[in-house]
This record gives sequence, structure tokens and C-alpha cells, in this order.
Amino acid sequence: MTSFGRVISVRGSLARVGLLATSHMPMSEMRATVGRFISIRCASSTIVAMITDVTTEDVPTSDKYVASAGVDLLGEILGGERPKFQRGVTNYPTIGDTVDLITAQELRTVYAPSGADQINVGTLQQDRSVIAYVDVEEMLSKHFAILGSTGVGKSTGVSLLLNEILKARPNLRLFLLDVHNEYGRCFGDKALVLNPRNLKLPFWLFNFEEIVDVLFAGRPGVPEELDILAEVIPMAKGIYTQYQNADRIGLKRIDPKQVGFTVDTPVPYRLQDLVSLIDERMGKLENRSSRIIYHKLISRIDTVKNDPRYAFMFDNANVGGDTMAEVISHLFRLPANGRPMTVMQLAGFPAEVVDSVVSVLCRMAFDFGLWSDGVSPLLFICEEAHRYASADRNIGFGPTRKAISRIAKEGRKYGVYLGLVTQRPAELDATIISQCNTLFSMRLANDRDQALLRSAVSDAAANLLSFVPSLGTREVLAFGEGVALPTRLRFKEVPPHQLPRSEATIRTVPSVSAGHDMHFVSAVLERWRGATSQREVANDPTFASAPRSFEPRAPEPRYEPRPAEPRAPEPRTVEAPMLQPSLGLDPDRFSLLKKPLR
Repeated sequence: MTSFGRVISVRGSLARVGLLATSHMPMSEMRATVGRFISIRCASSTIVAMITDVTTEDVPTSDKYVASAGVDLLGEILGGERPKFQRGVTNYPTIGDTVDLITAQELRTVYAPSGADQINVGTLQQDRSVIAYVDVEEMLSKHFAILGSTGVGKSTGVSLLLNEILKARPNLRLFLLDVHNEYGRCFGDKALVLNPRNLKLPFWLFNFEEIVDVLFAGRPGVPEELDILAEVIPMAKGIYTQYQNADRIGLKRIDPKQVGFTVDTPVPYRLQDLVSLIDERMGKLENRSSRIIYHKLISRIDTVKNDPRYAFMFDNANVGGDTMAEVISHLFRLPANGRPMTVMQLAGFPAEVVDSVVSVLCRMAFDFGLWSDGVSPLLFICEEAHRYASADRNIGFGPTRKAISRIAKEGRKYGVYLGLVTQRPAELDATIISQCNTLFSMRLANDRDQALLRSAVSDAAANLLSFVPSLGTREVLAFGEGVALPTRLRFKEVPPHQLPRSEATIRTVPSVSAGHDMHFVSAVLERWRGATSQREVANDPTFASAPRSFEPRAPEPRYEPRPAEPRAPEPRTVEAPMLQPSLGLDPDRFSLLKKPLR
């Protein structure tokens, strides 16, 4: 009774259907619209197709057809006691085959879960009674991306997917870069929430490019200072290693060529040793202008080390200790101890080092998977991915893009999976997004974003992209390996306690209804200034429940140039000052030649 058309032409994976004027159903009920699934009855199977266009032009010259529709052939349902859906078409339709509206039972067969790794993410837009499942294994092992403009429910969709993944894969570890501090409460006691106040990420874990980015606040480094750092960092590592393996007494000078370490070797070293090596080289210089470079470099190191915002890196910088195993165990939940997920809140980090911190985390995640042969799988989710893996090579931090690219290209071999979340896919590196074989696209209004999405999906799914600008809130177009067919679905409701909420609200000031007065401004300024004060951070009620990895400490002594030894006032001289310009003597040396008049 649902038959409404006949096949009138077939070309590869495309076919054309004539809509019958004598159909048992009126046109208003047939709903033969773009994006609808239909079924074509063949001799040995039922082909599942999707309508891509409907027109009254080029209708066959026959009174029995009122319109024609183009369809994409997506897969087929094989008969038997237990019908099964498979992608691709082995038996193509013939001219005159019956075309019907697909039934709810056939849709359930198409989207039926095929194993325990299927997660329930919502319902089909075409039929709300049919549950939309996603294959976790296919989605994770071949990476995935969630795309959508601001305000379309993207963050809620991320929370939904990750919570479902945690249920389906309790042994999988997850690491989420939370750019806006939205997800801290979404995962309950399953997630460890880290921020600059309770994070330990020693500076010596940063490779050369990353530590340079920290010292120069994201600006290009001065070549002369970089040469000095490249020389002394391996020596500082050698000094620390030698100190750990021998008594202090009898330490020998280390030849940098025999150290065996590079600037990128993840070996501890102390800032005190690093500054001492720089100071030693500066002391050997006779030209005062050359010393300025060394002074500036030492000043940079001291400035960053004594900045309370960088305590997560430089706390106990001169105490030493190889804590790499503890740091990796804590960051990547090994063992999980009931908390297999880490939420890294980035909003509290100094803006100048966010890129470096992300680079370190991505690089360590990949390297640990590489050297452990992937025995402990990890899903690395990158929120606002276009910030760290930009398509424009002239902006952003190159090492971060390189680290994310390595995970995208090689991570699946070592059990490191990638999840990208972005509102501007056109600004994301095309090489990285091309490695994501499952895409969840929400509403995108920008033409460049739609063009990139169109280039990333198959031809069979490209016709669905015309819906992207008009999708409603929580509506998604899902493509790729993780779903049975390219389809339009609606994410299911998320419980209130799992809804993402920004933690950037001010809890210590009056509400809007109470008015904005000077007390309000003063409270804001107090929190503003407290962002750079360890005392304020430790006493901030917003983070009273968060574990703290440091206590307020007295500032370490800053490096100051060695002052000249005090001399007693000298009697006035007569001839010596007149000789100074003509002799061209250095003022410091000239003072030794002065003779008091008697």
C-alpha cells in the first residue's frame, strides 16, 4: 500500500524514480522529499536509497507519472529469517522495479546494533521511533569530529557522546582539553578535573621549542639567546644525571659533546644549574656588550620562574627529582582508580603558554602510546581544535599542530584515538580532519565550512549537506564508519547534571538583580588581581574543593648582576681625569690607576 513509484533509469550508484499519479497515497502523505529513505524491491534483496532531488521537469512522457526523483543507492537488506543490512549494492535494480516508502521495521534493521559496542545517541529524524546507534569501535579507531556553530548544542553533544563511550568502554581512558572550562561537572566522579591550581607539569618535560615558547611568551626567540639555551640545556641535564649517580664531591666538568642528551630528551634538570652555566659563560666574556645577551636570557628565566601563574611548571624547579612516571600516571589515569577520564581546564592558564601546554600533553599522549605498543588505549579529545591545528601555517603554534597531526595519522596503530570538536572546520588543518572517518555535523552557516565538509564526505552523503545550514538545535548529520548510513538524527536529551556549564561565572559578587555598584566592581577587580597571586588562588572559594599541588611560598631570590666591591671615597685628583679621554681607558680599570694628591 506504500508503493508510489517505479525505477525509470539506473546509472552506477544513482537511479531515477518516477512518482506514480495512481499511487494509493496522496502526494501530501507520500512525503517524497529530499533526504527521505526509500526501498526498492528487487528479486533477491531490498535496496535502501535516499532521495536527493525531486522535480516535475524531465518527467517521462506518460500520464502515470507526476514527478521524478533522483536517489542514491546506499545499501541493501538481505532476506532470510533474520534480515541483515550491508553497505553497498551487489544486485542493482532494473527498470520498472517497485519503489516504496521505507518501513519502520526496515529502518530498525538498518540501524540495529550489531554488537555490544553500539551506543544510543538519539533518534532518526525521519522516524522518531527508531533509535540511532553509533559503532564505538569504528568511531574511535578511525577518529571522529564534531562540527557546529556556536549555540547549536555542540557541547551538549560532546557530553552525550563521551558519557556513552564511558559506559560502553569502561576500560578506555579519555583525555579532554576543556578550553572554556565547561565540562568539569559533566562526568561526575568518573573524571579527574585538572587546572593550573592542582596540576604538576615540570618545565623539563617541555621540549626545546615548547620551553622557548614559554620563555619568550609566544613570540619568536632571539637567535643569540636560543644558541645559548641549545648549548647549556643538555649540559644541565648531564649535571643533574651525574649528581644523581655520584657524590657532590669530585664532580667533573661535563663536555657537552659527551653528555649523550639532546635539548629534547625528557630528562630532569634544575634551573639553578641552567642559570649557573649561563652565568659562567657570561663571566668569561670581556666585551660588555656581549654580556647583555646573557643578562637578558637570565632575566627571562627568572621572570617566568618567579611568576605565580607558572607555578604548575616551576614549583620546586631547583629541588629536582625525576617525577615523569608520576606525572604521566596522574595525567593519563594509569591506573584509573575509578576515574578513567581527565578534564584539563585550560581557561586558567596564562594565554602565552596555552599552546605549549597543549603541545606537551598531545606529544606525551602519543609518545606513551608509541613506546607502550598501545596496550592501554587513550581517546584524546581536542575542543576548539582549530586553535591548535590551524590550516594557516603562519598562525598558531607549529609543534602543537605537529603533535595533533601525528595522533591523527599514526595514533590508531598505538591505541591513541583522536576526537576533534570545532566551530570553524575551514580553519582546521585539512590533513588532520581528513583522518577523521566519522563526522557529526551540526548547523554550519559559513560557506567555507560547508565546502570543507563537502570535500571530506563521500559522494553518496554529499547531497545531505544541503541540510547543514537549516539544522535545528541538537540535530546532526552523521557520516562515516561509525554509523550504518549517512543520516539525519537528533541527539537525545542529556540529564541536567551532564549539561556543560561555563565556570567563568563570578560567585562572590551580587546578582544582577541586586544592581552593579562599586562593591561589584571591587569584587571583580579582586578576583582579577588574584589571578596572579598565589595567596588569592589558594583562598579562592570557587576552587575550594579542588586539590592543590602547592602552598604559598616565599619568592625565590632573583638574579642580580654582581655589584662592584665597595671602595672608600678617594681624594680628589687633578691630572688623572684629564688623561682619561686621551688614553681611552676603561673607567673601571682607570680607577685603579688613580693616585691621591698629597
